[in-house]
Amino acid sequence: MYQLSGVSKTYRGKRSVIALKDVDLAIPDGQLVAVQGPTGGGKSTLLQMLGGLDRPSGGQVVMAGRDLAAMREGTLTKVRADEIGFVFQAFNLIPTLSARENVESALVPGRLSAGERRERAQEALEAVGLGSRADHLPGELSGGQQQRVAIARALVKKPKVLLADEPTGNLDEAMRDEIMELLESYWRDEKLTMVIVTHDSTVAARAQRRLRIVAGEVSDC
Repeated sequence: MYQLSGVSKTYRGKRSVIALKDVDLAIPDGQLVAVQGPTGGGKSTLLQMLGGLDRPSGGQVVMAGRDLAAMREGTLTKVRADEIGFVFQAFNLIPTLSARENVESALVPGRLSAGERRERAQEALEAVGLGSRADHLPGELSGGQQQRVAIARALVKKPKVLLADEPTGNLDEAMRDEIMELLESYWRDEKLTMVIVTHDSTVAARAQRRLRIVAGEVSDC
């Protein structure tokens, strides 16, 4: 799925910050990977590279045979919209939209009709156990329910890859385990390639493979 070769990322400013250093990394199709490391070590930057949310300062980020780093912006936007799902610690739901409308938003770049978007969004919410809460606003949902909506939004477009940045960071232990079981069920059933950034060793222990990033350098645990 992914082949990173010599990937580096330096953020320029009054003081340059090296986030990634000559990273060489292969992630096969269907692998569940956990990424750990100290704050500021480059975890989120690596996830941004895998998701095409940022471009490296040097090197190649090849996904399914295509170099994300060299793509034109329009092509890269389409790849993100069609093939990559994102889940974040802060949920990133639009507070004025219902749960269903938040999930539908992931389908807007496609060519589905409004009715098809609504139907698929409802199915996705039912799959995460929130079919009866489809008309509720995010503020009317618990933290765990909001994360379920975020997962439904990420998966409604049926991506090939799911990238999750601290998806359980705002949840208690019981809800953390429920969310991880949900993610794992999707990973198994849909044969997703999944990369999860986490500070939680309990979450990381559930992955097939664990990576550690320290000062921009990646190694297998």
